[in-house]
Amino acid sequence: MKIQSDILVIGSGIAGLSFAIKAAELLPDKKITIITKNTKEESNTKYAQGGIATVYDLTKDSYEAHIKDTLIAGDGLCDKEVVRMVITQATKRLDELLNWGVSFDKNQDGEFDLGKEGGHSKNRIFHYKDVTGYEIERSLLKIVSQKRNIDFYDYHYAIDLITEHQVFGDLISLDSDKTVFGAYVFDEKTKEIKTFTAQYTLLATGGSGQVYETTTNPFVATGDGIGMAYRAKARLADMEFIQFHPTALYNPGESPAFLISEAVRGFGAYLRNNKGERFMKKYDERMELAPRDIVARAIDTEMKLHGSKYVYLDVTHLDYNAFVKHFPNITKKCESLNIDIKKDYIPVAPAAHYMMGGIVVDKNARTSIKNLFASGEVSRTGLHGANRLASNSLLEALVFSHNAAMDIAKHFDTNYKLPPVPGWIDTSTDRTMEKILITHDRNEVKTIMSNYVGIVRSNERLLRALRRLYVLYQDNKRLYDHSEITTDLLELRNLITTAYLIIEFSRKRKENKGGFYSIDFS
Repeated sequence: MKIQSDILVIGSGIAGLSFAIKAAELLPDKKITIITKNTKEESNTKYAQGGIATVYDLTKDSYEAHIKDTLIAGDGLCDKEVVRMVITQATKRLDELLNWGVSFDKNQDGEFDLGKEGGHSKNRIFHYKDVTGYEIERSLLKIVSQKRNIDFYDYHYAIDLITEHQVFGDLISLDSDKTVFGAYVFDEKTKEIKTFTAQYTLLATGGSGQVYETTTNPFVATGDGIGMAYRAKARLADMEFIQFHPTALYNPGESPAFLISEAVRGFGAYLRNNKGERFMKKYDERMELAPRDIVARAIDTEMKLHGSKYVYLDVTHLDYNAFVKHFPNITKKCESLNIDIKKDYIPVAPAAHYMMGGIVVDKNARTSIKNLFASGEVSRTGLHGANRLASNSLLEALVFSHNAAMDIAKHFDTNYKLPPVPGWIDTSTDRTMEKILITHDRNEVKTIMSNYVGIVRSNERLLRALRRLYVLYQDNKRLYDHSEITTDLLELRNLITTAYLIIEFSRKRKENKGGFYSIDFS
């Protein structure tokens, strides 16, 4: 089956949805199609607890302060022009969220109740309790449902981007400029592989936290956009920079790990080791509110020093009623595990949380491939540098999706003609693939990455990881080439690709920066 539209959006988080809304409004006579691999609601956006960082009241905060905080967190690798562009657009993008029906908490005086998180010099985090992402996702989906020129396909998994390689085959040089014409997509319900074509395609597939054993990312975060972009020969950068959130709830067996928002430390919580000692003063003068890479490494060091699997987050000294009001879901989660936050410390440990690198884009979210755009965590914009400042990710997605929609509307070619795109060719010969093999290999990827490519790395660890991963790559390629397509198989394929890229980029880096730390350069 072939499905043609004017714009194809792959992903249904804040990046994909906000882009689709903008594009639908700017191009009301054009057809926009959104596909997502799971339910409409399932994305990294849904699980964002903290909020969105925005300078809103210039009498209490400033763009310059937010820019400075972002540059410091990025450890010298941010693109200063991009940082300024994103931060100064923040107020307008937030106003659009408000107009789209997104609610943010207010205080007794009716003013926005702004939180503070690690690395921020001011209270500038807009939030809705501790489920900000869920509130944004809910609101955007409601607006999308009202747009007549948006079609939504859930349980549709994008396999590969369609470029000249699929259209013209061997007639195209590997070094020639490339254009994206859409994507081959697996319908998870009917098991049919469909051909989605469009003049423009936006990748908004989110992150890749599932390459690690412990992650705050949902099961859908399997690096799909990275895998597709790599196979299409798009330019990638900074894949070695993985942010580990310092405080995921330590609860063995639970996946994804439950996030204890950074806003809890911004609210005044202390970190303590297994002896009950506050330890952050040994590592940074900002203590609990240091940037995430510093706090995560400090926790990792304390755990290794004391032979423990976790440290503690102490909220016992905080106003209980105020805490419950701000963090009702965190409180409820602790209660479900018999943790009484009035008197008990909360066990926490770092977990893979965010990928700073990805598909290289310009200020309008254009990739190195013609007619292919990328926004959100899958992209590398230059905003985050080596380490993302807390609550800058939702803002980044809004700004780049806005810019992409504006750019496409400005340059939309009404005379554009798609080439004759062929349908998917099924080469599978084996219909009896053992699912246990894929499950085993997926777990093996997680083990390799967690053991050798975690918070602390070394050249020897990376080499071992690469050797072990290559065996998995060969096994997976054989399965993919000869077996019937399944979601599990496609996810494993992208996890292996993403893991390989993280390792290779890590091997090329020769100094410690932000989310990358090797004992060889310490």
